[in-house]
Amino acid sequence: MPEHEHDDQEREFDLKWADNAEHKEPSARARMLAARWKHNPPGPVPFRADPDHVARRHRRSGWMSTVIVLGCVVGVILLLGYLNSRGSY
Repeated sequence: MPEHEHDDQEREFDLKWADNAEHKEPSARARMLAARWKHNPPGPVPFRADPDHVARRHRRSGWMSTVIVLGCVVGVILLLGYLNSRGSY
C-alpha cells in the first residue's frame, strides 16, 4: 500500500474517533469568553434594532446619496462645458 493511502486512512480514522468522542473540549475562544464572562458578564443586547430608527436613518441616507450623485453629475457637466468653451476659439 502506498504511503499517502496509509496516511489518508489514518486521518479518516482519527476524524471518526474525534467525532465520536463523548466529551468535546470547547475551542480556545469559547474558553476565553467563558473566563471573561465569569467575572464580567455581558449586558443584554437587543435581537434587532428599533425599526423606526433604521427606517429614519435609511430614508435620510437615501436622500443624501441622491443629492451627492446629482451634485457630481452637475459638476462634471459644468466642467466639460467649461473645458469645451476654452478649447474652441
